[in-house]
Amino acid sequence: MSDTPIKKVLVANRGEIAVRVIRGCHELGIATVAVFSEADRNALHVRSAGQAVCIGPAPSAQSYLRGDRIIEVARQTGADAIHPGYGFLSENAGFARQVIAAGLTWIGPPPSSIDAMGSKTASRQLMQAAGVPVVPGTTERIDDIAELQRIADDIGYPVMLKAAAGGGGKGMREVKDPADLAASFRAAQGEARSSFGDDAVYIEKRVVNPRHVEVQVLADAHGTTLHLFERDCSIQRRNQKVVEETPCPVLPDATRQAMTAVAVKAAEAVGYVGAGTVEFLYDAASDDFYFLEMNTRLQVEHPITELVTGVDLVQAQLRIAAGEPLWFSQADLVQHGHAIECRVYAEDASQNWAPSPGRITGYREPSGPWVRVDGGVYPGAEVPLYYDPMVAKLVVWGRDRDDAIRRTARALREYRVRGIRTSIPFFRELLRDPDFLSGDYHTGFLSPDRMERLTGSGSNDDVAILAAAIAALEADHATARPAADGGGERNRWRWSFR
Repeated sequence: MSDTPIKKVLVANRGEIAVRVIRGCHELGIATVAVFSEADRNALHVRSAGQAVCIGPAPSAQSYLRGDRIIEVARQTGADAIHPGYGFLSENAGFARQVIAAGLTWIGPPPSSIDAMGSKTASRQLMQAAGVPVVPGTTERIDDIAELQRIADDIGYPVMLKAAAGGGGKGMREVKDPADLAASFRAAQGEARSSFGDDAVYIEKRVVNPRHVEVQVLADAHGTTLHLFERDCSIQRRNQKVVEETPCPVLPDATRQAMTAVAVKAAEAVGYVGAGTVEFLYDAASDDFYFLEMNTRLQVEHPITELVTGVDLVQAQLRIAAGEPLWFSQADLVQHGHAIECRVYAEDASQNWAPSPGRITGYREPSGPWVRVDGGVYPGAEVPLYYDPMVAKLVVWGRDRDDAIRRTARALREYRVRGIRTSIPFFRELLRDPDFLSGDYHTGFLSPDRMERLTGSGSNDDVAILAAAIAALEADHATARPAADGGGERNRWRWSFR
């Protein structure tokens, strides 16, 4: 039995993650409240919840980041718990404290855990004290250029400058040449200040061509902390993940056991409760791994872990927040098969990932055995410019990696989006790349040269000739077609496949 039964959850988020959480609540018989900005008035998460309340204008600072307004809505609607999803206020310890102070259940870790892992320098200190391996570098902010130069010379180039309060690649600079250190440091400080209101920057050794491997952890309030194995998140653009898979295709079993044990130790060191992820840099050449950071929330890529373990992580969050002890042991958890996630962004990868907001005029999701789409859109939905451009996640399971890749490729061929550009064409080409197929990739995998090969964004006379011929043919058809049949609108549809 739950110590604190949850009857109604306010989901303090938007898009696909809000829809995902709402579905998890409904499956447990829990009522839901959605909040939305004026730009999201007709969004899918608004239609999915039992109640929905507008909390402000389109800019997130005036809506989804208004913690006071969200708590006020929870009180007005009789919600007794708040689930923050990911992004926005999900890792804001101050907001978590306000939720708890208002007498509501916070579906997340204790604010003290968020604080402990919220600063990268503080978390590095904490992890070192707990015996967790960290990348060589500093554990405190640096303000003196001379000291910075001395440390960089000591640990050796290349180095990384990182915002202490940062994430998502903001306030991050790689420095290969000592002559660039001072300018890069000032640039990192400036971006950190504008992005996080904190210009603290630290330095660490740049691990060349690492894998980005993370471990899912789950802890209850009764002293049990477990891991649900690892995910490889190394396919990234602009330091942000694009494709994830589990298991990691190159991680030896012995290293997996060591890494997952360290992740559990890291979570226990901060008294963690709920679902969280401990991230590592993995050097496949040396088989060494280093603590990177801990995300004190549900991750975007959580569905692939659900598919290989059979554990519903959203429902686990809800049950843990209600006071339940974990209902399974570490020995009960086994990886079955292989899972891949492709993040469908409203972006044009062939144009340097240019945003492609707008109205979705046609939408058809793939289906079939072991194919799952966590989406936040529908035909006619508007993709606003104000928020993260991810519109859905394609999640696929297979008996093994080859099976999962084949099934994902088939699902991508079926996926149709009209009205906006998406990352779907890029995924289709990526899943044919020999290096990806072999599992031989790292965080720098999507180099400009490779992106040009995958997207055809460079010069390609054959493609240009074909495109010109198609455009001329469509123009002829548009001229011949009576205006009353809507052909002009149809010609503006853009199918998201190549």
